[in-house]
Amino acid sequence: MNYSGIKYADMINGKGIRVSLFVSGCTHCCKNCFNEETWKETYGNKFTEKEEDEIIEYFKKYGKTIRGLSLLGGDPTYPKNIKPLLKFIKKFKENLPDKDIWIWSGFTWEEILEDENRFSLIKECDILIDGKYIDNLKDLNLKWRGSSNQRVIDIKKSLEKNKIVEYI
Repeated sequence: MNYSGIKYADMINGKGIRVSLFVSGCTHCCKNCFNEETWKETYGNKFTEKEEDEIIEYFKKYGKTIRGLSLLGGDPTYPKNIKPLLKFIKKFKENLPDKDIWIWSGFTWEEILEDENRFSLIKECDILIDGKYIDNLKDLNLKWRGSSNQRVIDIKKSLEKNKIVEYI
């Protein structure tokens, strides 16, 4: 898996101060995507154990002020990203069980539930921002998403209640 960047102390992509990992690879190719270069799975650098350890060490050093991890792209649910991200999430949770994980996907909740591989990744996270970015639904007033069709979903509560529970 490749990644295009890691933002430390990010305050835009999720609640609180976060570390954001931008992975490469996306099939959605949304019109006017803010991160178009990440569509190619080969864009950026290889995400290795070195980067995994750097992120975890950053949390250990500054963890009292950092709320959680955000996984964006590209699309973290792009097929080649799922296994490496599952491995990283497991390691992350073992080291930092009190931190939350937010994930963005161009797929909707309903589409993710129908795909065993995507679901295996999503269920390990806490908050999902779902759906493609749709340029004519762009709304700069929305938190954590670019267009009004996208939802901010509490994954654990949604699975528990067997219906979508939006995060407020």
